[in-house]
Amino acid sequence: MRLGLGTGSTAKHFVDLLGARVKAGLDVICVATSEFTQAQALSLAIPMSTLGETPELDLTIDGADEVDSELRLIKGGGAALLREKIVASASKRMVVIADDGKLVSMLGRYPLPIEVVPFGIEVTRRAIAAAIAAAGCAGELKLRRHSDGTPLVTDGGHHIFDAHLGAIAQPEVLAAALTRVPGVVEHGLFLGLASAAILAGVDGLVCLGTIE
Repeated sequence: MRLGLGTGSTAKHFVDLLGARVKAGLDVICVATSEFTQAQALSLAIPMSTLGETPELDLTIDGADEVDSELRLIKGGGAALLREKIVASASKRMVVIADDGKLVSMLGRYPLPIEVVPFGIEVTRRAIAAAIAAAGCAGELKLRRHSDGTPLVTDGGHHIFDAHLGAIAQPEVLAAALTRVPGVVEHGLFLGLASAAILAGVDGLVCLGTIE
């Protein structure tokens, strides 16, 4: 199986479990969505590839910051949204694993990550704000920073604005508006990519969508 490996706290647990299965004989070749996941997988002797070598994947397993009943997602809390979306798009199926607290009736409670190039960042910020308003949303844009105050830099060398919107009534409209902004590399709305979500709660697992 050609498998995409996600990024984040839940995906980290999955990669640990996958490493144990590989050690027991499971035959997979994997592509990571971040340098962190790549290093973790290699430390567990999981066979790794790249999208250049393996451009078509059978399945990607990843977490999510939010998921709604239509399998629309917000991702990017781990700052890997660009590579996560590329890997998911290269996969026949994407299955989300998360705790049931990530299931929401409307996306937007979790801040929406928007990855941008550093050049002209203030111009881009203003354009993002206008796009958000045009899509019927409102909220504060914050540049993501480390604890020492320096801007976070993604694996691709970009920065991230987190849009604190509270609610996104029309995710498709907002996604289209953000895509049109010069300087925006990618946004954390994952629409039409997940085929299923497995959500864990105190009463067991809940599955949305089609696993097979």
